[in-house]
Amino acid sequence: MPAAPLPAAHLLREHLDLPEVSEIDVMRHFVRLSQMNYSIDSGFYPLGSCTMKYNPKINDRVASLFADLHPKQPQSTVQGALTLLAELEGMLAKLTGMDAVTLQPAAGAQAEFTAILMFKAYHQKRGEGAKRHRVIVPDTAHGTNPASAAMCGFQVTTVKSDAHGNIDLASLKAALGDDVVGLMLTNPNTLGLFEEEIEAVAAAVHARGGLVYMDGANFNALMGVARPGDMGVDVMQFNLHKTFSTPHGGGGPGAGPVAVRAPLAEYLPVPRLVRREAGLAWTEEAPKSVGRMRSFYGNFGVLVRAFAYIARLGAGGLSEVTRLAVLNANYVRARLRATYHLPYDTPSLHECVFSDRHLQDFGVSTLDVAKRLLDYGFYAPTIYFPLVVKGALMIEPTETETRETLDRFVEALTAIADEARTDPSLVRNAPQRTVLARLDETRAARRPILRWHRR
Repeated sequence: MPAAPLPAAHLLREHLDLPEVSEIDVMRHFVRLSQMNYSIDSGFYPLGSCTMKYNPKINDRVASLFADLHPKQPQSTVQGALTLLAELEGMLAKLTGMDAVTLQPAAGAQAEFTAILMFKAYHQKRGEGAKRHRVIVPDTAHGTNPASAAMCGFQVTTVKSDAHGNIDLASLKAALGDDVVGLMLTNPNTLGLFEEEIEAVAAAVHARGGLVYMDGANFNALMGVARPGDMGVDVMQFNLHKTFSTPHGGGGPGAGPVAVRAPLAEYLPVPRLVRREAGLAWTEEAPKSVGRMRSFYGNFGVLVRAFAYIARLGAGGLSEVTRLAVLNANYVRARLRATYHLPYDTPSLHECVFSDRHLQDFGVSTLDVAKRLLDYGFYAPTIYFPLVVKGALMIEPTETETRETLDRFVEALTAIADEARTDPSLVRNAPQRTVLARLDETRAARRPILRWHRR
């Protein structure tokens, strides 16, 4: 206690209006809240393009071994940590067929921004910075791609997909010109489809002096099986918090390493890891670098988890992960295609996209299906995305879910489709069994109640 009361002018308030409760009431309150929350430890997340998969707990334990490190420790005392980072860079380069990697960006969107900054620096060095001002983005790319291009000061040109859900090559060639910075594509795209003409797409962009960026958020469908560098990709980003064993969601933490081909390596963010006589060290000596993208050297715990995941599985294990992810998605696709509308009949990779077309005659929408799934104990899939599919239901089972779980999920969606035909009001008024009924989500977003008020 202070020797004397603080002067009144120093006090923010005279009285703090907090509820008077006991410790046991506080404990029970927060435990009840935690039991209401849905988590990957308690249920299946079928979110497409998010890879909300279960992650081995051992990798969290490994990351905790480094918890006492401080980012400002002398580099001579953290050679083990620096070696881990250097080896992780090499692992990611090998998996992608690229030549150099930075681990610095904090997540996928910042990694996109980093990539487009490097595109900009590359063209400026070649004396073409003034004339190149357009970035081409397919309509099946992730939504952050055009935002990243715009943040770098570029105009965005959208290219439509063809009847098979791939980039329309003729439309792409018509959109290309000497003013194009590059192409930002997602592969597999947001329909869960592999871009079958990726090599021809990359060649067309390169022929006009542009660069090819690949969004690696869906790398769960490629790792250990196919390398973007072999497809003509110049730059790609990873989402380590999706593919490589960090719990995803809730705003972080994340990590978005960027891998590049050799001609772009000199533009990578600083600091860069270099090997000297005394060991590994960070250096800012990179005059053509786009600069520092964030504080220190990246989200280190996420990087450790990724290293542990890759090291434990090895090349064979990673390819098996990919094959299981593809198998699970196609299993769900095959079981639901007779019940829900399948807009693209092209074989899926890691995720599949349906729509609510067959349910609209009964007045039931995608949102209704998502809400009704809560009554069956499942989190909803991604809805209304990608935008190229009206009323989209995007499902990504990931490699970690068992056939039994997928069967229960499919049976729930099948039952909901039956309910839509026989008792549509039941579905439209869902959820019925949750703590709260259907909320006004628009009003909740615009007018959130963030403070406790005494009743």
